[in-house]
Amino acid sequence: MAAMTIFERLNRGQPPAEAPIKPPHKSPAQEMLDWLMRWPHETVSSKQIYQYAPRAVRSNRETAIKTAEILEQHGWLSRRKTKTRGWRVWEITRRPVVFPSVEG
Repeated sequence: MAAMTIFERLNRGQPPAEAPIKPPHKSPAQEMLDWLMRWPHETVSSKQIYQYAPRAVRSNRETAIKTAEILEQHGWLSRRKTKTRGWRVWEITRRPVVFPSVEG
């Protein structure tokens, strides 16, 4: 019989290590909603989304605008009129929800 190392002796009788649990993948809309709930202002502009939103959302302009429109459809954002054409600004709707979700 081969000599056991101290680590093999200490590990004897221990259950096998479990694989770490991966968190579920979030949609870009859910990531943006989570970010918006931490956003310190009452409104958010498309420029701020391009600069500060999670990387999955700000990867390109189309994704950022489509994600904001999804949140608008679900009632988390409401579009505000701007003086300049081409600017997009939304008002954030904050609800007393512990875990806000796009679907709910």
